[in-house]
Amino acid sequence: QVQLVESGGGLAQPGGSLRLSCAASGFTFSMYGMMWVRQAPGKGLEWVSGIYSDGVESYYADSVKGRFTMSRTTAKNTLYLQMNNLKPEETALYYCAEGRGRGTSAEYDYWGQGTQVTVSS
Repeated sequence: QVQLVESGGGLAQPGGSLRLSCAASGFTFSMYGMMWVRQAPGKGLEWVSGIYSDGVESYYADSVKGRFTMSRTTAKNTLYLQMNNLKPEETALYYCAEGRGRGTSAEYDYWGQGTQVTVSS
């Protein structure tokens, strides 16, 4: 069965960095677009970034562009999100997902369980 397991969350100071990972199994990882989405406490789901199946191109929400970098490695069936210059309002549960599209039009087929990111001094 499809499994997506996120890791790498934790506590970061404002302006700090974290690198999230998502280990994928149960499907042909190299054939599917992937995404990162997040949900802050008391708020709805927010699409963060996406990457095409070939890993050549990634795309981002305006709020994270220039600070977050998404990548993937087929050899390890793993997805990454490098987050720099983090802001307190980015405290959220971060999920990786298999899906397509972007922003409010994104569609998700499978989700992980999420990894908590807390940005606080």
